[in-house]
Amino acid sequence: MPVTDVHHDLDSRTLTLVAHFAAPVERIWQIYADPRQLEKIWGPPEYPATVVDHDLRPGGRVTYYMTGPDGEKFAGLWHVTAVDEPNSFAFDDAFADLDFNPNPDLPVATSVVTFQPDDGGTRVTWVSTYASVEALQKVLDMGMIEGATAATNQIDDLLAAS
Repeated sequence: MPVTDVHHDLDSRTLTLVAHFAAPVERIWQIYADPRQLEKIWGPPEYPATVVDHDLRPGGRVTYYMTGPDGEKFAGLWHVTAVDEPNSFAFDDAFADLDFNPNPDLPVATSVVTFQPDDGGTRVTWVSTYASVEALQKVLDMGMIEGATAATNQIDDLLAAS
């Protein structure tokens, strides 16, 4: 399994996911930089993603929706705040309506994703910070750990297919 650690820290209001892939940093970076590859791994297998807009640069925006087994769509958006290709990127991660307006009733995370060479492959560390303990608890209760783990674990299949 690519995901090697997932933990949350209520004191720092963070959710951290760590994964390891048997591919170079540049290859893993490309998955996030290419919208067609991103949609193969963004969202758990039973909620495939469709990336609508993809501008992975500071000030850019990525919009997407995931389609559930019953056809219901769940939208989200990233406001990209920093990019250091191929080492890291940062963004504000929000739930949205289907017009990609942020949903004020759901938490926004400030997320930083880093890619580091590690043992012949790549270590990816994803840290999401929430405004409050309640906001973090809300996404935990929504199944964020399970969903993020299932989504990230799809990267090995994508790598094997390329």
